[in-house]
Amino acid sequence: MAGPILTHLLPDTAAIDAAGRLSVGGCDLVDLADRFGTPLFVYDEAHLRTRCREAVAAFGDGVAYASKAFLCGAMARLAHEEGMYLDVATGGELFVARHAGVPGDRLVMHGNNKSDRELAMAVEEGVGRIVVDSFDELDRLDALAATTGVRPRVLLRITPGVEAHTHEFVATGQDDSKFGFTVSSGLATAAVERAAAAGSVELVGLHAHIGSQVFEVGAFSRAVEVLAGFAAPFGLPELSVGGGLGVPYVEGESAPSLTEWAAGIHEVCEAAGVTARVSAEPGRAIVAAAAVTLYRVGTVKDLPGIRTYVAVDGGMSDNPRPVLYGSGYETLLPRAADAERPRAVRVVGKHCESGDLLVREGWVPDDLVVGDVLATPVTGAYGHAMGSNYNHVLRPAVVFVADGDAREVVRRESFDDLVAREATGARAEEFES
Repeated sequence: MAGPILTHLLPDTAAIDAAGRLSVGGCDLVDLADRFGTPLFVYDEAHLRTRCREAVAAFGDGVAYASKAFLCGAMARLAHEEGMYLDVATGGELFVARHAGVPGDRLVMHGNNKSDRELAMAVEEGVGRIVVDSFDELDRLDALAATTGVRPRVLLRITPGVEAHTHEFVATGQDDSKFGFTVSSGLATAAVERAAAAGSVELVGLHAHIGSQVFEVGAFSRAVEVLAGFAAPFGLPELSVGGGLGVPYVEGESAPSLTEWAAGIHEVCEAAGVTARVSAEPGRAIVAAAAVTLYRVGTVKDLPGIRTYVAVDGGMSDNPRPVLYGSGYETLLPRAADAERPRAVRVVGKHCESGDLLVREGWVPDDLVVGDVLATPVTGAYGHAMGSNYNHVLRPAVVFVADGDAREVVRRESFDDLVAREATGARAEEFES
């Protein structure tokens, strides 16, 4: 049995009225579900802006929003308006950021296998920093400089050999990683020497990233100690510690704030005598708790002595994290957000997989019925971003709410969208040949 949902898992402006109904940004969530349909991502704009401002205050100019966590035009513009750079990891993310009006010099280009075209895009758009991940990428930049004459500013991604306590799929700082130049093997030193001597790039700093959903500031501190010690002989002006700060998803979890995270990093840098500008790339910590996802309950299947399945109109196509990482979430009914939740349920989706589950062990009020709107909080990161059209479901709409106003920033897909990219007539031509 669980009590009412803990408010620290809800967006900043969440409020529960005398009748128990939950609103975010001054907008009633049940009303939003009725108006925009479900599934629906609802983002608290004030929450987003507050976290962006906190990041800028904590790290100063140069701190970048890791857009892979959640990206659309509205989010790109919001982060830029609040003084953040944007970290983009593909040509697609780069295109969306530029399409949204973010200047190229406010972008940081990541990726462990950037194509020739992506690097050319980065140069053409005047990206502020390219984070170089391999010797092959340095080869590509050599070739690009020979044809364009442009010498982009770069950071080298260093693998510090620090293992973070997180899921193996999102741990990136250990020696056995596809990312970066490993310190312990000597690759990092060789990369710095090559980049510093190259006429194709301007080496301005180093970068490291140890993983995602990391709760322990000490893990970041250990990585910074390695990075600072390695960087010291080179005297480079910039040092980025990446992102990865975790957030609580369920009751009983806690995580450092952006301010606390930054303080721990700055303390280690000061102790190590770092004089470089220190920056970071938070993503999940900016957007995760800013959103809730709304679903409509379609079926309730009671198996006495086993469990109750509650099936909703979304699933692994709008939140693959439970399937990929075994991630946990809480559940609540926005019509009764302050109610006790004594009924144990497993919230599942509508896809043709037994593994299509959203909440393995959830709790809801006893009076949950078919047709209810069910919400899962802390869904602002890696839901929309990692969504799919599995089973040809329509990807959900996204709304931003603020001061009682809801604006749709990403429309719900239509059935026409599902066939818009098909090459019409291809099969007929195949038979004719």
